[in-house]
Amino acid sequence: MIRAFIDASVLFAASYSSTGASREIIRQALRGNVTLVTSKLVFEETTENLSTKAPEALASLKQFLGTVPFELVRPTKRQVLQVASYTALKDAPIVAAAKRAEVDYLVSLDRHHLVSVPEVAQRSGLKIILPKELLEEIRRQTGND
Repeated sequence: MIRAFIDASVLFAASYSSTGASREIIRQALRGNVTLVTSKLVFEETTENLSTKAPEALASLKQFLGTVPFELVRPTKRQVLQVASYTALKDAPIVAAAKRAEVDYLVSLDRHHLVSVPEVAQRSGLKIILPKELLEEIRRQTGND
């Protein structure tokens, strides 16, 4: 089964919109088709961002946190500092957590700092993809459309 680390941008999008790949990834996790890994920091960042930008979506986030069997991982300070040498400081805890979890994919909507930055993928050893790409992979593996 696919194990994917999702960052705050994906959790925000899933909470904010009832359509789209981010929300479908949550549905796939509830069906048992993907294991979603994240960190407490992602939950905190998503809650903070929704509180300021889209408070009406906080109920969806709360529902996800109560029903989706997220696997939580916490990187060490040393791991975060190592990753900070090749990624934006704000993203270092996310990349470090994904590395520590040994996931198949790090899923993000952050093209500027993560998805479209080959150095981060190369140096971390992670496959960093968009939600729609993870959804395509889940569908390939499960045979569902």
